[in-house]
Amino acid sequence: MRSERKDFTQRAHLTEWMDEPCSYPTFRECLRDLEEVNRVLGGYTPSLGWIEESLQHCDGPVHLLDVGSGGGGLLRAVEASEVARQRGIHLTGIDLNPHAAQAAKEFTPKGSTIAWMTGDVFTYEGPATLIVSSLLTHHLTEEQIVRFLAWMEATATGGWFINDLRRSAKAYYSFKVLAWALRWHRFVRHDGPVSVRRAFVREDWHRMCSAAGLPMSEIRIEEKPFARLCVSRRKL
Repeated sequence: MRSERKDFTQRAHLTEWMDEPCSYPTFRECLRDLEEVNRVLGGYTPSLGWIEESLQHCDGPVHLLDVGSGGGGLLRAVEASEVARQRGIHLTGIDLNPHAAQAAKEFTPKGSTIAWMTGDVFTYEGPATLIVSSLLTHHLTEEQIVRFLAWMEATATGGWFINDLRRSAKAYYSFKVLAWALRWHRFVRHDGPVSVRRAFVREDWHRMCSAAGLPMSEIRIEEKPFARLCVSRRKL
């Protein structure tokens, strides 16, 4: 019997297992494998490049906020970077899932100054020079994304960067094969392909950025290796 043909012309309305209630040990192990996914596929590379470039234009104290920080791998990579050690950055990760902050604290070496928070980002009242998110927006509805874009534009004094996936059949089937071959966590094997189907193409981002009232001439939408589609705005 043939499998049903997948439709990649629009975002799919599907559920990821990580978005459902699960035990902390299960969630923690899934985050561990997601770090491996990012290592193998260079998932942090676009974000780190944008952060490093942005820091060259920042004066005074820099506060970097990672929204949907998960297991905290991106902020640990920032903290370990040479530019961060030379520049000095205040790093904060916020995630709606309380398991995320708990796991991030466990994964982070002693002596780290990263602050891990649990909560809704729209209630965040701390400073934010730069705001980043990685693999967050495909979990949201279009209305939520438009609100998030407007919030980042109003909150980040230096700029913001979204690192997410590009929707395509190639990305979908490639990840399924890779996740099976590397025996990643069952949540990762399920959620990875689902994430691709929930992800975006350029036209989606043009529409949502316009709906958020952003200055379109200053918005960058860039394709990156391994099916990444990044959206950014630099104010400095």
